[in-house]
Amino acid sequence: MTQQTGLKRSTPMVDDTSIKQVQDDFISLSALNQYAYCPRRCALIHIEQIWSENLFTAEGRIMHERVHEVGNESRGGVRIARGVPLRSLKLGLVGVADLVEFHRISGDIWQPFPVEYKRGKPKPDHSDMIQLCAQAICLEEMLSVAVPEGALFYGRTRRRADVVFDEALRRETAETAEKTRDLIAGGITPPPVYAKRCEKCSLINECLPKKMEKKMVVKRYLERMTAV
Repeated sequence: MTQQTGLKRSTPMVDDTSIKQVQDDFISLSALNQYAYCPRRCALIHIEQIWSENLFTAEGRIMHERVHEVGNESRGGVRIARGVPLRSLKLGLVGVADLVEFHRISGDIWQPFPVEYKRGKPKPDHSDMIQLCAQAICLEEMLSVAVPEGALFYGRTRRRADVVFDEALRRETAETAEKTRDLIAGGITPPPVYAKRCEKCSLINECLPKKMEKKMVVKRYLERMTAV
């Protein structure tokens, strides 16, 4: 399928009919973010169905709700759609974009530009960029139009961080989607690996990374001793 450089449509909107038919078999866009951040956290949420909210997740949830509540609007040559349903048959993904800007290129040709809202500040990993890139891939597939870039808005800095969807990021996103699907399908939660980021995780009390990691070390030691 050949992608256009812009979407030709008088009112740029996304039809969610097909999404409702397949979403039960797909993995969520947010699962990719969780996996890229921490595979164990992804498993606790999507395999064991565990969720716990802390200050950070509550602030993030409220931010998303406020973005969606505003509704669609137009600002000159930009049309803004909020809470846009997304899906990708190729990657088996389904979810909702916080906001998609449609920039007028010329006449009735519009360029989609996804914007994902995050409560904190830019992360050292690619988890947020992978989630945003997955949204772009969904838009490209649904609208048959190229989506070369988007942006992440961080509540802590109150600034946008532009993201270019180059081949390296697209490849990393596709690989993460495959790994996330395999993890969830396998139904096995990975063992914990404690890191500094664990302290801000809402599931730290359920995960118990330090305690569980210590138990794993003791278990491996006993296994080595008994194998001698």
